[in-house]
Amino acid sequence: MVGGGQLARMTHEAGIPLGIKFKLLSDTPQDSAAQVVSEVVIGDHRDLDTLRDFARGCDVITFDHEHVPTEHLRALEADGIPVRPGPDALVHAQDKGVMRAKLDEIGVPSPRHRIVKDPADAAAFAREVSGAQRLDEGRWPGDGRAGGFPVILKTVRGGYDGKGVWFVRSEEEARDPFLAGVPVLAEEKVDFVRELAANIVRSPHGQAVAYPVVESRQVDGVCDTVIAPAPDLDPELAGQAQQLALRVAKELGVVGHLAVELFETTDGRILVNELAMRPHNSGHWTQDGAVTSQFANHVRAVLDLPLGDPRPRAKWTVMCNVLGGDYPDMYAAYLHCMARDPQLKIHMYGKDVKPGRKVGHVNTYGDDLDDVLERARHAAGYLRGTIVE
Repeated sequence: MVGGGQLARMTHEAGIPLGIKFKLLSDTPQDSAAQVVSEVVIGDHRDLDTLRDFARGCDVITFDHEHVPTEHLRALEADGIPVRPGPDALVHAQDKGVMRAKLDEIGVPSPRHRIVKDPADAAAFAREVSGAQRLDEGRWPGDGRAGGFPVILKTVRGGYDGKGVWFVRSEEEARDPFLAGVPVLAEEKVDFVRELAANIVRSPHGQAVAYPVVESRQVDGVCDTVIAPAPDLDPELAGQAQQLALRVAKELGVVGHLAVELFETTDGRILVNELAMRPHNSGHWTQDGAVTSQFANHVRAVLDLPLGDPRPRAKWTVMCNVLGGDYPDMYAAYLHCMARDPQLKIHMYGKDVKPGRKVGHVNTYGDDLDDVLERARHAAGYLRGTIVE
């Protein structure tokens, strides 16, 4: 597995019962997965020679991030190393411009969008989108927002957890995204009720499974809470989301786990926001809430083994991320959380505690959603130090 973060750590854990020999390419020995995997190579995933040396002796290569250069993955394939997901699929998670173009081609609904070259071009896009929205709503294009803003600007590569994404209200505010010197994607600001995620896993021979569609709640651009299944989601819309994710995986040739992040709009539609081709934060609930976790199914998929049952074990499962705060004494926090809730599942990543950093997550489950939510939020807050009783 290329990448030494918490996703690699938990994927390794899922492979242990199967006796899978796990080899890791990590940036540093302190990375989350490097602390627990026995065979660790320290190196730069951007260096082709390092990748080639690492890949020797591996039956298959997979990832806990999307940052390996596409051309390097093609070189590994040319060397005869199975890469899953392959470069032709993974590029759609690496490059938002490529993703949007492909989704348009296959007819998957997305926010209105365009690659823009400078702040003035972003302002022109804002006016175009504003006019189109007014016409869709049966109003004159001149009504409403001055200049068409706000819009969303994204660097096409490298963004995650709110990084590389700007909510801009004017041409002046649109300057910062262009400073990085990479292409910028402009998207309309979508009026949405909530964010959803459809998680599926697909194997090389085309077997695929779909997990229940979940609600994902964000705080400051970072996933805070995931509720499985999404409360009060129309069953027909949930089915559409699962079918959409399965179709995207097939059309793009995805092997392994695919997370399709979605907007549920105010007018009852779903639009694709982002794609991730690896285990994903919106699927962490499956560790304790599904018959087969996203991590176990990702391992099965990349090894072309039969996939496991994705069905939930309980009526409700809630995942809350634990962010670092000013409270590094996790052992003392464990005493409280475990005594208060013996059913609580705590997953910590072995990271140094820093304010705002994802250092772990908790899972709770049960039949009463309010109770399950309260238990998860209390535990995550206590582990962070924002709740002290």
